[in-house]
Amino acid sequence: MIIRISKVIFTHHKHGDVMKSYETLTKELDQRLRVKENFDVIRRNLLVQDKQTAFYCIDGFVKDEVLEKMMEFILKADLSKMDQAKSIQALSEQLVSYIEVDLSSDLNQMVTSVLSGTIVLIIEGYETALLVDARTYPTRGMEEPEDDRVLRGSRDGFVETLVFNTALIRRRIRDPRLRMEYTNVGTISKTDLVLCYMEHKVDMDMLQRIRDIISEIQVEALMMAQESLAEALVPGKWFSPFPKVRYTERPDAAASNILEGKVILIIDNSPSVLILPTYFFDFVQEAQDYYLPPITGIYLRCIRIGVFFATLLVTPFWFYFNSNPHLAPSWLSFAIIEDSGNLPIIVQLLILEFGIDALKLASLNTPSSLNSSFSIIGALILGDFAVNAGWFAPEVILYMAFVALANFTQPSYELGYGVKFMRVMMLILIALLPSYGLWIGLVLMALILYNAKTVSKQSYLYPLIPFNWSDFKMIFMRKKLRDHQNG
Repeated sequence: MIIRISKVIFTHHKHGDVMKSYETLTKELDQRLRVKENFDVIRRNLLVQDKQTAFYCIDGFVKDEVLEKMMEFILKADLSKMDQAKSIQALSEQLVSYIEVDLSSDLNQMVTSVLSGTIVLIIEGYETALLVDARTYPTRGMEEPEDDRVLRGSRDGFVETLVFNTALIRRRIRDPRLRMEYTNVGTISKTDLVLCYMEHKVDMDMLQRIRDIISEIQVEALMMAQESLAEALVPGKWFSPFPKVRYTERPDAAASNILEGKVILIIDNSPSVLILPTYFFDFVQEAQDYYLPPITGIYLRCIRIGVFFATLLVTPFWFYFNSNPHLAPSWLSFAIIEDSGNLPIIVQLLILEFGIDALKLASLNTPSSLNSSFSIIGALILGDFAVNAGWFAPEVILYMAFVALANFTQPSYELGYGVKFMRVMMLILIALLPSYGLWIGLVLMALILYNAKTVSKQSYLYPLIPFNWSDFKMIFMRKKLRDHQNG
């Protein structure tokens, strides 16, 4: 039997003080937990050879069969030597037939433990409680994440239960140097967090900075889970739309980043984990690249990078040359349009930029059985009907359709909107300053990226700034397995 014991001071009371101590402790717990008012807070009393015992737990968080076996074991145990036990630690070794057992004399910890799903056992004669971690949480099946699918590879994904997620990582990294540090955040919610990292690979200064930031977070609750925590960890400037944190729901991707020396933050109630630190060029990587031969993975990554820049620059450059036809090279003369329709080009571009987002929001709220019909209607309205009605020029529809589809080539939803805001900014600047607006927009975007910092206080553009050739070439390439072994 393996028992995990906390370092606490144990007290064994004489018979004259027994009833008063037991009654006081149970009364305080009843009052703090509102046992009578809350139907799901359970207090189960047992009389064991003239000794009062009380079990506190939350209905739905406790494995019934474990609790029944514990009660059965206690009722059948020989407790004639209970009064001779010099500490509750010795008593727990004889009495509790379960693996994970802690001891605590702190009332606040007892209350938090019960609300977290732990069984709290109060025994007459001791003011120190036994905390039996036999909790279980409702969970969905482990399925492949919807937004990060691969043709080959594992099909499991993180779920909303913390212990399940840590086990998925432990299954992939069976090394004693893998660390799982537990803490919680929120004065009311007390949301469970786990910092996961490799002891010999992580940057200890960055790790300590993350610990300090988490310990200083003063919030009532992390209702938005990972997003609330990300805002506290990396308090970026409001005018920078680029994400400072990368998310993944894939255990294989999380394990890979841990082996690269990064820190994974696992949050209870969320299937997404945070990867820290995150650099701009990390977003060009995708799990699909590593499940294919190296040459295929390199090709797909280069395509993704090319499409990313095309998504950012196609419409601004096209609008710039239409605003300045004399600057357009001869081979781009076919892209210059003379009849823009009834609306100015900038108005058409902005309507479609915002209209595509409106359609996305509508699609999210559309029942799945009607999604196909909704897509057909949206395509007709924004396609032939809009052109025939004179609202949009065909070229505007073409370029914006490319931009909308190209956004799906990279999995980061946050980065997609960061690129969108930069694109809209350049379009507006070109409309206001036709000759210089594009270049002003590019300079502003470069300054925003240059001034951005990660949680480790490094440049957001690493390995470009500061330049590191060995890491920079890995943006476009990936090593073979034997290269990792040799390195």
